[in-house]
Amino acid sequence: MKLFDGSNRCPLNIRRVQFRVVTQSTSPKPITADDLLSMGDIGRCELINGELVMMSPAGLAHGMVAMRIGRYLSEFVEEHNLGSVFAAETGFKVHSNPDLVRAPDTSFIQKSRLAGKLPKGFFEGAPDLAVEVLSPDDSKREVDKKIKMWLEHGTTSVWLADPASRTIAVYRAGCKPILLEFSNKLHNEPMLPGFVMILSKVFKQP
Repeated sequence: MKLFDGSNRCPLNIRRVQFRVVTQSTSPKPITADDLLSMGDIGRCELINGELVMMSPAGLAHGMVAMRIGRYLSEFVEEHNLGSVFAAETGFKVHSNPDLVRAPDTSFIQKSRLAGKLPKGFFEGAPDLAVEVLSPDDSKREVDKKIKMWLEHGTTSVWLADPASRTIAVYRAGCKPILLEFSNKLHNEPMLPGFVMILSKVFKQP
């Protein structure tokens, strides 16, 4: 296990290939979260301060790692009745006017915040745990911005998984990031007492 310091950089730099949707107007009206919901299935996208940002599909390594982490989390959370785990493309509305809807690759919400049922549409607020998986074309600036955004809006932990270096960095507000390597285990997660995830199983090749 290693700690990042100020000189450390992400091995890759969570923005897959993206393009922004604009209108012919010189002053386009900001898109709202309700507008986005009404569009139906338009593909992978996020709403960044009223602006729709489309994203390309993820690659195989990205999808495999995200699925494995999601499976680890889902099995543990369901066994202990802790809440719910959500797949990629699940939207979280973390700010209004202009609206900000982001989607981690995997996420967890504690049972106490769900009030016994799932809300319609996007969840109002940030997840308790957000998992982001790096792709080769992600920029460090966008990765850092998204991690900071989650933590500023109340996410307790952000896991940043890198399939290329086979590492997971754990971010928590007010703490130095913890870098876990292929031979390490991820544990001591505040919201998931007793949870253990073996990184060699997460990053194992088929």
